[in-house]
Amino acid sequence: MARWKPPPPQSSPYITAEGAAALDAELKELWLKRRREVVPALSAAAAEGDRSENAEYIYRKKQLGEIDRRVRYLSKRLDVVEVVDRKPPDQHRVFFGAWVRLETALGDEVEYRIVGADETSAEKGFISIDSPLARALLGRSEDDEVEVELPVGPQSFLILNIRYS
Repeated sequence: MARWKPPPPQSSPYITAEGAAALDAELKELWLKRRREVVPALSAAAAEGDRSENAEYIYRKKQLGEIDRRVRYLSKRLDVVEVVDRKPPDQHRVFFGAWVRLETALGDEVEYRIVGADETSAEKGFISIDSPLARALLGRSEDDEVEVELPVGPQSFLILNIRYS
């Protein structure tokens, strides 16, 4: 029995200018710094002899593979992403890059920024434009109530404030 499953849907190509700069900085750091540290260490470990039992060689080879995999991903992704660095004409509606302050059904306030899939961060309150909540918020205005089907079940939110900065 095959374990094949279809590939996940492609994420949106949009990214903020800050997100694109962060991806570019990560790519340069990996290529110009980390890789240049690992390659000589790998060569030194390979020169020690029997590679099949050389833990340092196995570790460095794995580390180099992870760096190269991430470099390939970032290089391809940076070619595809579309930087959105302008504010929308109607700043009273939710679009990409917006900071949205919401009130939950329990009366709690939360604030999220709608960003690209490559910049999501729960700690910063950045949610992907591909997420169910962001999809439900797009095009809405202040004082609109939004019903969203989340993994924990249906939730309702009231849009309190929208800002772009």
